[in-house]
Amino acid sequence: MQRLLIRFCVFTIVASFFVVSAKAQLTDTIPGNASVDPDLIAWQNATRAKEYTINTITTTGVKFLDTSIVVSISGLQVGQKFIHPGTDIFSKAVQNLWRQRLFSNVEIFVTRIRDDKVDLEISVQERPKLGNFNFEGVKKSEQEELQGKIGLVKGTVVTENTRRNADEVIRKYFTEKGYKNVTVKIIEKTSPSIANSLDLSFIVDRGKKVKIDEINFYGNNTVSDLKLKKQLKGTKERTKLTLHPSENKGPYGENKRTSFKEYMKDYGFLSLSKTKNYLDPYFRFKLFSSAKFDQKKFDEDKEKILNYYNSVGYRDARIVSDTATTSKDGNNINLHVKVDEGHKYYFGNITWKGNAKYSDSILNVILGIRKGDVYNIETLNHRLGKELSQEGGDISGLYMDDGYLFFRIDPVETAVYNDTIDHEIRIVEGPQARIKDIKISGNERTKEHVIRRELRTLPGELFSRQDLIRSQRELVNLNYFDQEKIGINPIPNPDDGTVDIHYSVEEKSSDQLELSAGWGGGIGLTGTLGVTFNNFSIKNIFNKKSWDPLPTGDGQKLSLRIQSNGRAFKSNNFSFTEPWLGGKKRNSLTLSYYSSRFSNSYDYLTGTYSKARSDSSYLKARGFSIALGKQLKWPDDYFSLVYSLNFTQYQLKNYAIFQGLNNGTSTNISLKIALQRSSVLNPIFPVSGSSFILSGQFTPPYSLINPSLSTENQYKHPEYHKWRFNAEWYVPLGKPMGADKNRQFVIKLAAKYGFMGRYNKKLDFSPFERFQLGDAGLTNNFGLLGYDIIAQRGYPVYQTSDPSVNPDLSNASRFFTIFNKYQLELRYPLATNPSSTIFGLAFFEAANGWFDFKDYNPFRLRRSAGVGMRFYLPMFGLLGFDYGIGFDRIQPGQGLKNATKFTFMLGFEPE
Repeated sequence: MQRLLIRFCVFTIVASFFVVSAKAQLTDTIPGNASVDPDLIAWQNATRAKEYTINTITTTGVKFLDTSIVVSISGLQVGQKFIHPGTDIFSKAVQNLWRQRLFSNVEIFVTRIRDDKVDLEISVQERPKLGNFNFEGVKKSEQEELQGKIGLVKGTVVTENTRRNADEVIRKYFTEKGYKNVTVKIIEKTSPSIANSLDLSFIVDRGKKVKIDEINFYGNNTVSDLKLKKQLKGTKERTKLTLHPSENKGPYGENKRTSFKEYMKDYGFLSLSKTKNYLDPYFRFKLFSSAKFDQKKFDEDKEKILNYYNSVGYRDARIVSDTATTSKDGNNINLHVKVDEGHKYYFGNITWKGNAKYSDSILNVILGIRKGDVYNIETLNHRLGKELSQEGGDISGLYMDDGYLFFRIDPVETAVYNDTIDHEIRIVEGPQARIKDIKISGNERTKEHVIRRELRTLPGELFSRQDLIRSQRELVNLNYFDQEKIGINPIPNPDDGTVDIHYSVEEKSSDQLELSAGWGGGIGLTGTLGVTFNNFSIKNIFNKKSWDPLPTGDGQKLSLRIQSNGRAFKSNNFSFTEPWLGGKKRNSLTLSYYSSRFSNSYDYLTGTYSKARSDSSYLKARGFSIALGKQLKWPDDYFSLVYSLNFTQYQLKNYAIFQGLNNGTSTNISLKIALQRSSVLNPIFPVSGSSFILSGQFTPPYSLINPSLSTENQYKHPEYHKWRFNAEWYVPLGKPMGADKNRQFVIKLAAKYGFMGRYNKKLDFSPFERFQLGDAGLTNNFGLLGYDIIAQRGYPVYQTSDPSVNPDLSNASRFFTIFNKYQLELRYPLATNPSSTIFGLAFFEAANGWFDFKDYNPFRLRRSAGVGMRFYLPMFGLLGFDYGIGFDRIQPGQGLKNATKFTFMLGFEPE
């Protein structure tokens, strides 16, 4: 049998193009003395175009694929007509088959020609598929990461590109970890369990980690090495502790000290019992940086160096070269960076062009750049508002807050002479734009009117960038939506000078479930079940169709909470809040009811809880409150005023919770007025803003109304006036790290003060509504008396004002009428996902309490410090752990043994 081979050789070049060349040759597969089919010779030597028809198509080499699929992929069909020579349908068929990457070789044969009928044979060699694969020389955790990065899947075809990609990914993975001498060996074995399959083994030798010993700068005549190294955020050199210059004459100084340990001792650095890894002439130690080399981060850091030069006036600064050399030990590298600083420039004359709304003098004041200031293009662009920010105070914000949506501003250098640069600021004010339509999308549960009432952008009003920022803040504080997914898209309409604003939101779970159990408080095991619905709809409570699973969407808050351990303790709490009473203004209404019972039912003789004791000794407290809140417009609309009327009745039976009142009923009626201001953005993890609360709580002055009131019945109607002041500030440190704008350090500063007074000095202070200090801020049986629970981490609950008295030696049963507390926290978010917010913190606190104003000393405080974690889960609320050290609990000779305390919090951030 004779057949004519149409062979196509496919080559891959670097640019990923395919060069296809076709060569036809006659292949004689019968003995050499046989005659050759003349029709094949005629086909090969044909010069006149003739139409042919494909008569049959057969396949060879196909063992695991469907032959009909192979033919279909080629694009060739029986009965297909073509012109030969002239139509190159065979090269296209080979490209179609090759493109699938299923074959390592593709050939098409013309096996027979009769008249205009052509028989074809498609010969292929199938590529093997991937069976199992494994990594050697790699940790288990690294294997999981590599599997995801390489993307190998069993059953996929193994190509040369598969091998090459796996090799590159593995090398890159370890290179980013600081291993520069990685070798990867791929071993292939025929899979014994899967036909036409290969098992791949990736043998990885990462070598030694390459670190940076030294970073040397050259050409920096005005900026020190230290300042340049501070700009390198991702490229750090190994830290060195060098000897004093005058001590370099001997191995460890001119006195020839025999060890580094002696040198350190002589200079008072530390007292060591064991010292390892003495290095001559310096001692290396690891601080916070691993000093590994990452080329990508190094490139980013070089840009930071240039940005720093630009910020101090050297706008022509450039990096001439950067090289890496092997360090002395041969394992690490030294980086050498040569810079050309250029000249230092200053701002010259700044003129304005195109400004009709505001005069040059006003714009110069807002710009805040004077002639002779060091040139900094970033400062100029920031003051002009070229980069939008929420802080405002720039030229663009000035115009855009007054409706100039089409405003444009461009700084142009008009002259550069000596070391001075003149600028002309060109402004196109454009017309003022008014808001036309407000559209909202994505609110699947929350009613549209709940969102609209929070917006500061109203149809018909002038466009304002500050109103957009404030609207976003209000939507975030609702806590109904994922703050990262809140979108605000102004769509200008130049034809009529208006703008449409589209708000897009994504709902998240805002309801909370509390299900917990605890042990302590002298009552044993206590269970808690609580639910809070933060986006409730009370008007649809009787509408069965709206229960999915509960009526939601009107922005109301409903909270239910039950605590019990059986006979000793029971507590029920209910509250409902309507934030927009009447639906037109931000006037809130809150109704709450609470009932608690605490009894001495534990029999210490039998070690059991007794019903008889429960009925003979107990404390009951029940009450309700009504609160009305009103948003103020002066001094600004961050202020609000809240009035609350509170009624609480206490019943005691053989319950000596404090001296002078064991039995009887006390009725506490009070009016509380609170002035508060909050500009905090994102209450879960605030990154900026502040919060202030000033409140006064007053009971009727019974003793003044009825002077005959005696000390025997003063507890029947307790009287007092109580004042509170809380202030909190949140200050971001530095710039956000990475793409997440919340990923940055935040400092929380807080100051709190409380004071209880009396109308009649002949009467003692009220036993109710005092201040309890210490521990985690969790309530106990004293909480039934309306005490303000003030947390102080690192200390138990205490009752003495003297910091020299160890609070561990007394059981607190008497509480303060005055307190001070100061707090400093450094926070950093570890996760800011909608499903969970996690952040770590380090804190310092100082607090104390007093019983009388004459003993008050705001500087005599108990101090503590420690670390903690906070976990916010939408379904369960806030969960926190703290480990604190009470400095005033440290006893001589005991160190920190009895001065530390682990505290736990659930559901809310303690005061």
